[in-house]
Amino acid sequence: MAMENRTNAAHVLSIERTLEAPVEKVWRCWAEPELLQRWFCPEPWYVTDARIELQPGGEFSLTMNGPDGESYPEVGVFLAIEPMRRLVITDAFRSGWIPSERAFIVTEILFEDASEGRTHYIARAMHWEATALKEHEEMGFHEGWAKAADQLEALARSI
Repeated sequence: MAMENRTNAAHVLSIERTLEAPVEKVWRCWAEPELLQRWFCPEPWYVTDARIELQPGGEFSLTMNGPDGESYPEVGVFLAIEPMRRLVITDAFRSGWIPSERAFIVTEILFEDASEGRTHYIARAMHWEATALKEHEEMGFHEGWAKAADQLEALARSI
């Protein structure tokens, strides 16, 4: 599968880069809860209670914790999984395909071998409407997701 280009679609925020770590290790950092907790939030934020069930409809949940005691649970499900290639996650549903109170995002993560132990990495945040996209930008999407990608790369290089 070639890396599909949905980056210019309506209501999409994305980051794209080449990570200095092999696909297998970058994938593990997304697929293993104990690794995900080590990089997913830009420091000084941190993640607890990560749960990952790698199958369509399987749970993807975690709690993001802030330096001033903030706590934001994120609960969703996997829509698609192509090992070492693609993950699609949404908060539109909870485990058991129960609709959530507010559908905010579909996240698509693409991994492609970039040779010499590197990974072409695309992370997309796809929103249902322009107001949700604007809200996500105001939360610090670009800075936060870029810093998290840096942390992902550092962890993947170290494992």
